[in-house]
Amino acid sequence: MARDEELKMKWDLLVTKLSSQFADGDTLELDAIIYLVGVQELGQLHRTFKKDEKLNLMHIAICRLLEPYGYYEFDFFDKDGWPHYKLKEQLPVLKSGEQSVLMKEALVQYFVENGFIE
Repeated sequence: MARDEELKMKWDLLVTKLSSQFADGDTLELDAIIYLVGVQELGQLHRTFKKDEKLNLMHIAICRLLEPYGYYEFDFFDKDGWPHYKLKEQLPVLKSGEQSVLMKEALVQYFVENGFIE
């Protein structure tokens, strides 16, 4: 199976599973899935977040998702338990579609590693 076909198949499976679990069957968008990763990585699953905290959660998720690609490295947890990352390598300039493919690939890998999908 071609790499693009495999990514599409796994992405569709991931979206279906997450949407049924977190969105009552409504289809979750890419940003919503990134947000879920941020909440998971923070580990404070049952609380309400303020607007600026939601942006920080998305930043945490992006750092965590791109860590295996060598762009970020975990640095430390602050006193409130929030993870911090440091930039190791500047992200390449990508077109919107390329960014989307990179994030989908990183998300699929994250959920495979965590045993949520195969």
